Amino acid sequence: MDITDTQRAILTLIAERIEAEGVPPSQTEIARAMGFSSVRAAQYHLEALEQAGAIQRVPGRARGIRLVAPLADATDTVVVEAVDPASDPAVISDDALRLPVLGQVAAGRPIGADIGSDDFVLLDRVFFSPTPDYLLKVKGDSMRDEGIFNGDLIGVHRTRDARSGQIVVARIDDEITVKLLKIGKDRIRLLPRNPDYAPIEVEPDQDFAIEGLYCGLVRPNR
Repeated sequence: MDITDTQRAILTLIAERIEAEGVPPSQTEIARAMGFSSVRAAQYHLEALEQAGAIQRVPGRARGIRLVAPLADATDTVVVEAVDPASDPAVISDDALRLPVLGQVAAGRPIGADIGSDDFVLLDRVFFSPTPDYLLKVKGDSMRDEGIFNGDLIGVHRTRDARSGQIVVARIDDEITVKLLKIGKDRIRLLPRNPDYAPIEVEPDQDFAIEGLYCGLVRPNR
């Protein structure tokens, strides 16, 4: 198993927390224990561990980590089931969010939002900042350099206000897109984070509005 020393330390932390408390640590707790400056650093290392086959993350479960790889000096593989929040009300109230998936958002050209889905997903709240109001499924790869890929579920904090430089979900003539907002003296631009795509210039006669702020994502197993 090809992992870094930091990732091996995270594996050890997960195993120790499970043994001591019966549940794996949250991403916030991992970031704090490892001295990371952000939760996203913990998320990055967990994704790397999952790709290496050291852990499995269980979608829709708070603290959903299954430790499947042997640690250093271990003779047996450690297999630990993630906590089922349905059987642990404290986990639901402290760490989980039940979010509706309202449709699709384009990371490419704007597409119509398929609003009205009855789908809900249970997620760990530490994936997001600020707290989202709903999820949208990404279609396209124009935001790939921000780590947002086709099929990801992005959290959206509902607001009409945004600053230049923030990633927003915007509506242009009843179509929805996710882009980097740039506000100039005489124009508004929506910038992709992939050089294969051109910026979107918002014309004065277009119906334009900010629908919300991007506040994190989860990547369903595919």
